Amino acid sequence: MKAIVSVVGKDKKGIIAKVSTCLFEMSINIENISQTIMQDYFTMIMAVDTSECKLSFDGVKQELNSLAEKMGLEIHIQLQSIFDSMHQIDTTKKGL
Repeated sequence: MKAIVSVVGKDKKGIIAKVSTCLFEMSINIENISQTIMQDYFTMIMAVDTSECKLSFDGVKQELNSLAEKMGLEIHIQLQSIFDSMHQIDTTKKGL
């Protein structure tokens, strides 16, 4: 299953290392990553593959929430299908 992970917080050392280690320990593969610093705030978005993860999606959320709390970050994961469906146009409706 594909998912999108977003990370936002005050910039500090080790954010990428700790988040990627957490994902690795859950057997979640990072397929693409983008990160930047905006006015002292670290932002990162990752496309990940959870197909080898043994935890439920809620279990993954709990692990990421725990890490976020420890590091003072906001970490969110959403299924990629949610993003895909938001960008599809329904052409079955009349007038399209």
